[in-house]
Amino acid sequence: MSSRPPPLHPRRRSVLGWSGLVALPWAAWAAPPAEDSNPDDSPIWRKLRAQYFDDRTPALASPEELSLSAPKRAGDPAFVPLATRRTVPSAGAAAIRRLSLIIDQNPSPLAAIFELPEGGALPDLETRVRVDEYSFVRAVAERADGRRLMALRYVKASGGCSAPPGGDEAAQRASLGRMLFRAEGPRPPAGQPWTLQWQVLHPNHSGLAMDQYTRQFTPAEYIRSLRLWQGDRLLLNADLDFALSENPSLRLRFVPQGDAPLRAEVTDTRARRFTAEAALSTLTGGA
Repeated sequence: MSSRPPPLHPRRRSVLGWSGLVALPWAAWAAPPAEDSNPDDSPIWRKLRAQYFDDRTPALASPEELSLSAPKRAGDPAFVPLATRRTVPSAGAAAIRRLSLIIDQNPSPLAAIFELPEGGALPDLETRVRVDEYSFVRAVAERADGRRLMALRYVKASGGCSAPPGGDEAAQRASLGRMLFRAEGPRPPAGQPWTLQWQVLHPNHSGLAMDQYTRQFTPAEYIRSLRLWQGDRLLLNADLDFALSENPSLRLRFVPQGDAPLRAEVTDTRARRFTAEAALSTLTGGA
């Protein structure tokens, strides 16, 4: 992919001994912004803006161009639903080709970068993330003509990145890398989008959660990349970080072309590669 940002790296707060892509004094982490504060004043956002967005704040998107939905107060900070939507046609110069999710106050603020090739997935994505402190959450879209747009929300949540795993570790290991595919409703008429739900079973350890028995931090181990195809047509390419919740999932829309099966490939931080395939005829029946 051209003009792609540098790859993400495992990182923690400096007090835990890891070097950070975004290195900030502890005081900056310890003081989450107020809901009514100016989102452009976030010191973390200023650093990310300088590193990834030419030190220019993207224009605020209209709800039709790009919207971001998230709960104002998260019920579970380790599983916070986020969704992006675009209601105007995504074609030509205005088509969204890259979508970045940023959680300002997370130890790893850049949660995901989704590349959306021409003819691939639409910029209507849903996932679940960890939110560590009260934070502005941003979706930054880059159009085919290079223009950037941003939608943002303020989310009240605390402790999502250091929350203990919710599942049984032994059971997770037994099904590590298994993928689930499901489509919503029957296949639509030709040229119309279909909604796909995808998930990979993986603990996605952040490296910030303490084992309650050993009192040691569980080492970081999480999904780093996802590629999704229909046949030879690339639908989506994503760089991911530990901000995605346990058993990472993605809900997306794409326009089926022919009967070629869906195929997914993921890699994790231990260089393990997992692949799966699903025939379109099986999607409405579950995994």
